[in-house]
Amino acid sequence: MYVCSCFGITEQQVKQHAEDGACTPRQIASACKAGTDCGSCVRRIQSLLGRGACPRRELADQGRPALTALDEAA
Repeated sequence: MYVCSCFGITEQQVKQHAEDGACTPRQIASACKAGTDCGSCVRRIQSLLGRGACPRRELADQGRPALTALDEAA
């Protein structure tokens, strides 16, 4: 099922980007442009992301640089 009809992004693609580390709608947008045109899919993206464990969110909550820490660990 399509989440973003502007760019043809499916639920499965959003879930895959989330598994790859995109934890927020903004990070999903950076990965595939979903949510960057009309914006009507942003709430659906938020619901797909939910409130699950997210290493980047956990680092950000601790006040640590999320992108740098994960990129160095990889």
